[in-house]
Amino acid sequence: MSQVSTVLWDIGGVLLTNGWDHVQRDKVLAHFGLPRDPFEQIHAELNDAWEKDKISIDEYLHKTVFYELRPFTVDDFIEQMHAQSLIIENTALGILEQVAASSDLVVAVLSNESRALNAYRFEKFGLHQYFDCFFSSCYLGLRKPHPEIYCAALDILQRGPSDVVFIDDRTENIATAKSLGMHGIVHKTATQTAEELGLLGIAVTP
Repeated sequence: MSQVSTVLWDIGGVLLTNGWDHVQRDKVLAHFGLPRDPFEQIHAELNDAWEKDKISIDEYLHKTVFYELRPFTVDDFIEQMHAQSLIIENTALGILEQVAASSDLVVAVLSNESRALNAYRFEKFGLHQYFDCFFSSCYLGLRKPHPEIYCAALDILQRGPSDVVFIDDRTENIATAKSLGMHGIVHKTATQTAEELGLLGIAVTP
């Protein structure tokens, strides 16, 4: 018998590479021969608003890259952004598929992601089929690790914290979940995540 009724999943670092973390940004900037420091300074000012869907990808790119004429287009840049989304080596996709197949569990996303990349990644990797609810920062206007996004997910799901386990690759995000009374798993490998789910009564194989 499972100790929880709901499994919340992060995407980047658990299932896929991060959508637009510093590793992905560095690769795209290097591809186009753009200097890192000016971009990163503006990115830091805009990222919160971008991931909360307060600005569009066009506005974000206009301010970070296309504030001057470039020898490449916005579409070229977005194509390279998309190319950074890959299935990670220690992906928990196989575990997610097993959890989603259970009729006893609600399966939902809890992630920080801009609207444009969120939509692309879900379509590209067919993630819609696994989830019942989508608590992305771009939909709620809230971001991890702030408690408000976790509380919003609990309210919408009508679940108590002890009924929920959250899987994320970042300790600070799991720390917030645990501070609210949720179970938390810091994903490192598929084997380790499967074992920790097993301790909660969710039998899966890595």
